[in-house]
Amino acid sequence: MTTQTCRGIDVSAHQKAQDWAAHKKAGVAFAFAKATEGEHSHDAAFSAHITGILAAQLIPGAYHFAWPNQNPRTEAANYIGAVAPYTRAGFCHWLDLEAYPDSRNYAGRSAPQILAWVSEWVALVQAAFPAQRVGIYTSGTDLAAGHVPADLPIWYPAYPWGAAEYARAEAATRPRVAGRTPLIWQFTSDPLDRSIAYLSEPALRAWAAERQADTLEEDPMPDEVNLGTAKPYTLAPGQWDDVEFTKEWLDTAAEHPAGSAVFVSGPCRFTGSLSLHIAGLPVGETVQIRMAEYAGSKHVADHPIDEAVGTKGGTFHVTPLTKHLASGRTMRVRLLNNSPAPVTVQSAVLTALAWKVA
Repeated sequence: MTTQTCRGIDVSAHQKAQDWAAHKKAGVAFAFAKATEGEHSHDAAFSAHITGILAAQLIPGAYHFAWPNQNPRTEAANYIGAVAPYTRAGFCHWLDLEAYPDSRNYAGRSAPQILAWVSEWVALVQAAFPAQRVGIYTSGTDLAAGHVPADLPIWYPAYPWGAAEYARAEAATRPRVAGRTPLIWQFTSDPLDRSIAYLSEPALRAWAAERQADTLEEDPMPDEVNLGTAKPYTLAPGQWDDVEFTKEWLDTAAEHPAGSAVFVSGPCRFTGSLSLHIAGLPVGETVQIRMAEYAGSKHVADHPIDEAVGTKGGTFHVTPLTKHLASGRTMRVRLLNNSPAPVTVQSAVLTALAWKVA
């Protein structure tokens, strides 16, 4: 019998509201809630679930259901934007990598392409939350197919008994699949998704917080940047345009000239996000977003493009921002309206942490 375990559950909109205090009293130590799926979907119950998990002081986490045949940057931004208000020290992030029965979320992708997609999504989320753990929930089929990077913590689903109590899983042999040993085993989905972690509750809390401690030791004092646009503005079609940050809430490094597009200066490394609200973008049309590097006033480099896709009722999009920036360089964000008519940028809010480097 394995004694060093603790108990957990995971939930989504498929589950009703939970009595989290009762779960904790019954011995549940950790709980994870579905936040997002694909490029744009949000789980309708996420806010209620994660608020309850946090209030009960369970070890918290969230997960994103992957569509590896879509854009990993857009999917990462979807997840990051949904969970950011709830994250804190010891919060765990999970990528749910499993094919639908008809494999529609894997269609057209080879095993190496899925592996590359997973690696990029994980890197983006880890960059957004550098002090928090990122792992993967995935099947034996995906592990055997080589879809999973070698160093990721694994949360593994396998249901040998149907409905089962925690004690039965705790008494069973720890799973091992495709040469990998999972950190967490989800052993039943009846009556809830139940899992055990192969650490005691204190050890799992320490594991979740360990990356926080390591990061704080390495990076004791990042500079904080929180900028925005003071009022809506028109974005004409067909040309790249800098986002001019005319509102400043916080700039501890004092490197944002008032009203300018520059949000950070090298030498540094930074991580953050840009949240956009765009009005008037037709459904299916796009506004592209990219970071642009400058030396003084000279534009010297562009970085990979993200896309905000028009939806009914207004377009909301979060773009992750992560980079090492060399000495003498500054970074801006630029937008390109690909629709045939002007759109309105209702708001652009940038938040970032920046660490000076030698």
